[in-house]
Amino acid sequence: MLTEQEALQRAETGIKAYLESEVASGNIDQNYFQLAQDNVIPNLKNWLEDSDADRFSPNIREGIVNAIDRQRWAQLTEAYVGDIRFGTGGIRGKMAFDRESVLMMKEQGIAAPILKGPNTLNDKVLLLKSVGVAQFAMERGLEKVVIGYDSRVRGADFARLIARLFLAYGLEVYLFDDACPYPEVTFAVPSLKADIGILISASHNDYRYNGYKLSCGNGSQFDVKDRNYIYDKYIVNARSEHIRLIELDDAGGRQLWFLGGSEPRRGFNYHGHEKNLIDMHTRHINHVKSFLIQSELIASQKETEGRLRIGFSAFHGAGRLAVPRILSEVGLSDIKKIHKLDELDGTFPCFCSDPGKEQQPDPGDPRAARIAVAAFKEEYSEEGFQNIDVLIGTDPDADRCGVVVKVPENQRSIYGGEDYTLLPADYAWALLLWYRLNLEKEKGTLEPEKKFMVMSHTTSDLNAKVAEKFGLGVMKTWVGFAMLANAVRIVWDRETIPNLREGRTDPSQSLCHPVLYECYGMNNGQRSFNVAAMEQSNGFSLLGGRPKDEYSLGEGGHVRDKDGTFAALLMAEVAAYAKSQGSSLLELLDEKVFLDPEIGLFVNYYEPAPMDGEYEGLAGYTLKRRILVEAENLLKASQSGETVVIGGLPVTSSVIHLTGKYDKQNWPGFPDEGIRFYFDQERFDWLHIRPSGTSNALRFHVQLRGKDVNKENLIALKQTLAQRAEAIVQDIRTKIRAQA
Repeated sequence: MLTEQEALQRAETGIKAYLESEVASGNIDQNYFQLAQDNVIPNLKNWLEDSDADRFSPNIREGIVNAIDRQRWAQLTEAYVGDIRFGTGGIRGKMAFDRESVLMMKEQGIAAPILKGPNTLNDKVLLLKSVGVAQFAMERGLEKVVIGYDSRVRGADFARLIARLFLAYGLEVYLFDDACPYPEVTFAVPSLKADIGILISASHNDYRYNGYKLSCGNGSQFDVKDRNYIYDKYIVNARSEHIRLIELDDAGGRQLWFLGGSEPRRGFNYHGHEKNLIDMHTRHINHVKSFLIQSELIASQKETEGRLRIGFSAFHGAGRLAVPRILSEVGLSDIKKIHKLDELDGTFPCFCSDPGKEQQPDPGDPRAARIAVAAFKEEYSEEGFQNIDVLIGTDPDADRCGVVVKVPENQRSIYGGEDYTLLPADYAWALLLWYRLNLEKEKGTLEPEKKFMVMSHTTSDLNAKVAEKFGLGVMKTWVGFAMLANAVRIVWDRETIPNLREGRTDPSQSLCHPVLYECYGMNNGQRSFNVAAMEQSNGFSLLGGRPKDEYSLGEGGHVRDKDGTFAALLMAEVAAYAKSQGSSLLELLDEKVFLDPEIGLFVNYYEPAPMDGEYEGLAGYTLKRRILVEAENLLKASQSGETVVIGGLPVTSSVIHLTGKYDKQNWPGFPDEGIRFYFDQERFDWLHIRPSGTSNALRFHVQLRGKDVNKENLIALKQTLAQRAEAIVQDIRTKIRAQA
């Protein structure tokens, strides 16, 4: 093996040649080349010479030297070009660069000698970030931290490692004894009056990724001010010598607690603290069950032939126990789990059939739905699939919920002849909102003057129209549940709600409001109860009214982040209602939403770019920048009066959304919330191009509204608009050179 000095010398030569070749060929822009020139070798030298890291990660140097010996210059550059990004929700990034390294970690543990660096998710990085959080906690007098993990490879080991650090810094630690849904962490924090919540998870990203989701004392993500303060004062200054660790066996009797079920889990090491076990599963489930609004309907189905029949896919994640238990306890006990997708496995084997395409276990992806349906039929037969009414799926940390529904025979041409389809979250949430508001109205408990909903600006206006129909106020925010929770907090705190259009009070402003996109019908701040917070990316919660204190959930509300287990129960209730009416979810959506003249038909369509994974490395950042520049050029052409046509539709207006939050990590004027092209004067028909906030990728969103919709033309119009939406995305991909 190379000595460290030999390795560093070889790395300097190899990385320099690699970068010069990449910039000469045009794969890397000059600014990224300079960034790598300035950072890679100094960072690499720092990690190679960090002998203090031997205390907690003794094989770091071996992994680096092996990568140098194998001349993995692109991966070394990516690993050492900078520090992994710390965002509002914490951090997320590659844990390993390839399947070989992931499997090595799975077999050997988190200290396996794979390539690690400051721009990857590893033991050293997690400990350094945790040092910053722990020091912030000490400054603020915070005392309790809740730590969970999902099904990611070695997630439990990462959770134990940071638990040892927080214990060493004097905090009380509440550690889950099994893989748990993220919403159970965000519920546990206020339930225990804790101060911080952490989940080891990369949500729905592919198996190479892991992350560190960070919550404050009320279970929501830290606000931007505190996040920046933690990062700027503590995290950037954290060093290996600041890392303190104690063994879990040495924790004091009231310093280490475990969260799980009513009994100790067989085979789990509680380090002598078995009596410090809190049944958080039951607390969370009982809270979720309280949001049913027709519990008698559900209970009456338990033994009847007409009961709802449910398929369930955990997609190898932490929802595997929570969702079936919640559904069963309310009476929806006819559940068929897909066992092939039920095992906790962070390599997500069902998503790796196509080498080189790192597909994500995302329940909101139609391809994931196809995997689930195929696995269901393999286990229960084609006839078994025909006998279920709905198939529900949650992602690895169970904060997202996807719903696969049956397609009536007269609509199958819209869905390529298939007898099932993934119900887009835009439509699922609209149907859920209609169902709950309509029943409240029938019962006389609606009180619309007090209520409002909040949604991200890329979520369908269908939902806003449902809210307006029932007299609710509407708030639109930038993308991310932190933004949704922040908007609700603005209402709860009785702050002035600005009059915004496209995020600006004045079109000439360069930067948009940091949280809000648009608000209307809010009655000058008189509304106070949130009935729904929703995202196009399959996230849903209900935040309720003003909390009694800053560490509590909203009154009558649920967690302040998305909850796939919660959404699974609420959507199952809607499906049960539809079946009791002799209908289905799609037919109910048509009849009660699309054909209602106060709401109307909206067709929404979404595609990522690239279709799988992300744009890799510095070449990927360069490619993404070039694509966004092409999109900006199209925007400028539109705004200068040129005729711009996309997918056969002339652009009537266009706008760029900038908040400045990611400029330092990208470039001045980075379009963090995207670029929108409108195709009508009413601004209901649009194409939106947005850089992802969680990976180096882009998102294409299309919305088209149907005109003169009636029962006779509804199906044909849905098909026409769906085809037009796909054509718009294909055309814009060509125009801005963003091929799949």
